Amino acid sequence: MTALAATTLLFTPEACCADTRARTGSLRLGRGTIQTPVFMPVGTQGTVKAVTPRDLEELGAEIILGNTYHLYLRPGHDLVASLGGLHRFMAWEKPILTDSGGFQVFSLGDLRKVEEEGVHFASHIDGSRHLLTPELSMQIQAALGSDIAMIFDECLKYPADRAATERSMELSLRWAARSRASHGIHGAASGQALFGIVQGGFEADIRVRSAQAIVDMGFDGYAVGGLSVGEGKELMHQVLEAVEPHLPESAPRYLMGVGLPIDLVEAVARGFDMFDCVMPTRHARTGSLFRGWGRINIKNARFRDDARPVEAGCSCYTCRNFSRAYLRHLFLAGEILGHHLNTVHNLHHYLALMRAIRTAIREGRFGAFYRQAVDTASQQETTDA
Repeated sequence: MTALAATTLLFTPEACCADTRARTGSLRLGRGTIQTPVFMPVGTQGTVKAVTPRDLEELGAEIILGNTYHLYLRPGHDLVASLGGLHRFMAWEKPILTDSGGFQVFSLGDLRKVEEEGVHFASHIDGSRHLLTPELSMQIQAALGSDIAMIFDECLKYPADRAATERSMELSLRWAARSRASHGIHGAASGQALFGIVQGGFEADIRVRSAQAIVDMGFDGYAVGGLSVGEGKELMHQVLEAVEPHLPESAPRYLMGVGLPIDLVEAVARGFDMFDCVMPTRHARTGSLFRGWGRINIKNARFRDDARPVEAGCSCYTCRNFSRAYLRHLFLAGEILGHHLNTVHNLHHYLALMRAIRTAIREGRFGAFYRQAVDTASQQETTDA
């Protein structure tokens, strides 16, 4: 198979950790250089919920994520393209990665049917019928103008037996080849990078076969999908440890859709560079605010007259200016400002963690950082801390 057309992506591994697989790097894209490990706030429908692009810049976000499935259904990729592409549409000038829509159609359950051609599904918005194929996914992502596109793959349900896992992995490989060919027509000319995705459920040897085949096809970066679907942490770590040795060190490694702050630290220690998750923004809208390695539920009555910030020492706008009592009041009153301030804090928590991780790796102390994080997280309550 011929090499991918030249893109504007260039990944340079930098500092490494002596006693883990952790590393830092620079991911250079046409719209900016990203320092890894990096967390990407999720802007599924062309917006990171409850915050503005200006907020994201002030928080230090370097890249965000958009979604093919949602933007295809509403407002439509052709409309976005006619208005200058997703960057101009949402007034975000830095890089964007678009997911292919595979996980979203997986989430539809009985509303979708997987076939060789692609996935037939009913829109969750109006029930209209659609067929999402690898080729259409690439066309949509090219029209959106994202800096990094993802191949179209099948996300397998959990649990699944070995035979179903192998069939799904082989289908994802065939879709990967079709995605790659279509991207060469629609996206590569604009400099859009393309990442392959390793599938294979929780069968280590099937995961390894998937990784080897995806790497042989040749992509700009490599992702591991199909995790955080109900399995325990130990199973997730086993998959990462099985796959990582088979991914090239010269390319970025992306763990999709994971997870809690300690999950990010665990994945960094296993050699992964890029992460996304809806958790910080979704939890913010339910009043669950990250603090240390746990969370507090701001709705709790014990915060009624609590003058302290969410987290002592936090430098985010929310913690510098507002008390737990005020945030609780906003939430119980149903005020929109509460969602905004909670989201600012949670995103700051994640992005500050990634900066701390990068610093620890560069200063040669990530091993100690990692061990302390795991020990502290195992002792700290996950809610109402």
